[in-house]
Amino acid sequence: MNKKKKLKIIIPLLILLVAAFAFEHYKANKAVDSVDETEAEEAVNPIGPTFNADSAYAFTAAQCNFGPRAMNTEGHEKCAEWIIAKFTQYGCKVTTQKADLKGYDGTILKSTNIIAQYKPERTTRILLCAHWDSRPWADNDPDSTNWHRPILAANDAASGVAVMLEIARLLNSSAGTTQSAVENTIGVDFVCFDAEDWGTPQWSDVESEGETWALGAQYFATNLPAGYEARYGILLDMVGGVGAQFYREGISRQYAGQIVKKVWRAARQAGYGSYFPKRNNGNITDDHVPLNLNTHIPTIDIIPCYPDCEQSSFGPTWHTIKDDMEHIDKNTLKAVGQTLIQTLYTEE
Repeated sequence: MNKKKKLKIIIPLLILLVAAFAFEHYKANKAVDSVDETEAEEAVNPIGPTFNADSAYAFTAAQCNFGPRAMNTEGHEKCAEWIIAKFTQYGCKVTTQKADLKGYDGTILKSTNIIAQYKPERTTRILLCAHWDSRPWADNDPDSTNWHRPILAANDAASGVAVMLEIARLLNSSAGTTQSAVENTIGVDFVCFDAEDWGTPQWSDVESEGETWALGAQYFATNLPAGYEARYGILLDMVGGVGAQFYREGISRQYAGQIVKKVWRAARQAGYGSYFPKRNNGNITDDHVPLNLNTHIPTIDIIPCYPDCEQSSFGPTWHTIKDDMEHIDKNTLKAVGQTLIQTLYTEE
């Protein structure tokens, strides 16, 4: 058989093979889509105690009552004392990690990471974290006359700490009532990072060295308590905003893809899949970055995405003077809090 005849026979065969492969691939994708849709419909089965959004809202307001909690301010120090007292009240062992950190402009920041441990004697641990300091400048405010004003930071800090406090309260009050691992064999660490929001403001012309954001998390990641390990970490950032949805953040997918799947599945199981859609976001510089880069703790970031918001993809109040209690939504706090409860109580 000459080459031309052979070629005439091979080409149709290749076309058939490619078509068959494409059809099988199409069927496989459709099957996966069907399974995902079925899971989303059938897996609504909340487990664990009911997250109290009113309580989380009150914890958010209590932090805001100290005023702005920017570094080196009286409100910052008083809020630290309150956070420590609340975690202690809920049965956690609380330690602090103090450090003098250098801000983007050379300012020495008196930083305090707060580490609250539920059942510190347990060796299998899960890390929940959020930053607790507030942005010193409303440098993303639509009104430029506000760019040097501090913000109240109801969402961008207080909401994450509030969700963790409510979870600590629930763990403490529910201890021994179920056979779940989180009540019997797993410990939970609540870490409140400081000096997250002293990053270079948009109006600054200072040339900074290194990453100026997430300074407290950077310090924690390179100065872990002796022997500290955790299965995984979940960072909460801006988890109380009106209209928030939480997309799957890029660095989270890169370093902790299985944890992303676990948490988004837990959201569907808890009945809050609409808040955690199967949509991807880009890479975001946040407190989870140094944890992923400098520790063996795969850590994800639960952070909102507002793709149609002109002011910011982080939402209309991000780094503006409108980040106040009027723009905190109990429904969003509930969705995030119940998703975390579901995650913890389905852990084995």
